[in-house]
Amino acid sequence: MTVSLSADAVLDVAAKLAGQFEVDAATRDERRQLPYDQVAALKESGLLAISVPERYGGTGVPATVLAEVFRLLSHADPSIAQIPQSHVTFLEALRLQGTEAQKEFFFGSVGDGALLANAQSERGPHTIDVDTTTLQRQPSGDHVLSGRKYYSTGALFADWILVRASVTDGSGEAPTAATPKAIAFVARDTPGVEVVDDWDGMGQRTTASGTVILDDVVVPSEHVVPFSPIFAGPSTYGARAQLWHTAIDVGLATGALAAGVVESGRARAHFEARVQTAAEDPTLIAAAGELTVTVRGAQALLAEAARRVDAAEHALTPQSAAEASIAVAVAKVAATRAALAAAEGLFELGGTRSASAAGNLSRFWRDARTHTLHDPTRWKLQHIGRYTLSGTVPPRHGQI
Repeated sequence: MTVSLSADAVLDVAAKLAGQFEVDAATRDERRQLPYDQVAALKESGLLAISVPERYGGTGVPATVLAEVFRLLSHADPSIAQIPQSHVTFLEALRLQGTEAQKEFFFGSVGDGALLANAQSERGPHTIDVDTTTLQRQPSGDHVLSGRKYYSTGALFADWILVRASVTDGSGEAPTAATPKAIAFVARDTPGVEVVDDWDGMGQRTTASGTVILDDVVVPSEHVVPFSPIFAGPSTYGARAQLWHTAIDVGLATGALAAGVVESGRARAHFEARVQTAAEDPTLIAAAGELTVTVRGAQALLAEAARRVDAAEHALTPQSAAEASIAVAVAKVAATRAALAAAEGLFELGGTRSASAAGNLSRFWRDARTHTLHDPTRWKLQHIGRYTLSGTVPPRHGQI
């Protein structure tokens, strides 16, 4: 049975759940053991409904709280933390573009414990702003969905798979970046849907980010939500989506630093330090201090970015939306650096024994390197720099 959470209880529940997930995280990664039981616990906890507006039965927590929930989960197991990222992101798309009937139905389903998963990205030579997957209108008013998606995080566990597709009229013209897009809410067991467990990433191994095949799937018109109009005016949609990824990276950083501290307690002191324990070694102390500054800086920027998102949501203008996006971009760059630095630095703190395969500490670096590839920071730096030097606002495409 799904629990209905109060705003005050959210972080306590997230922390308790994270503590449970952390216990066997290394084993799940090593064996690529998919977290079915943990996802079931996530559904039952009530956390999946905390971003649902209160008028639809959810908790309606602000971005500051939701970002910390993602950080806590990622600190314990970043693969599990990534699974609800698209769930929360597409609930925001529903809030912005859904009809009242759609909101009542899908928000209600989430309140009952339903998990949404994404099917957005595609493989191939085309750029990510082109969806070759098509949603073709039928004379009946329904649609037929056809295509192939990859990086479909969480689809194996989902009740509903949310497919981004190009809306076509059957003319046969290939979709372009300018083709209007919509989100099709597709029940996991719909005929024509096949979810393939073929994700073989070196990190984030248990996200189940594999292939979704859509073979002439019939989608009722009431399960189709326009997507392209989100970007016609100012919104915090992109900033929010990126904020959750940033929180996952910060959680990776805090988790790796915590693991490094544990390993330092097991490491041998270097003979030249003339101390009894590795934790007394002044060079190791300095290394720990440097990592702490980097990680806490990323945490602070995450919190600041979340506050900017909340502020923009309460007083939405083109300028406030731009400021929120830039704040999130700054935090994402810092979080990427912190996650990678902490994942590498934990071996410095732990010494040679920490490199043993038995401890599986490489998972921190593998997870950090894999997840931080999600949105290239080199392009975030471009937008940050332009905004700083000339006040140029970032584009509205959901990636910043």
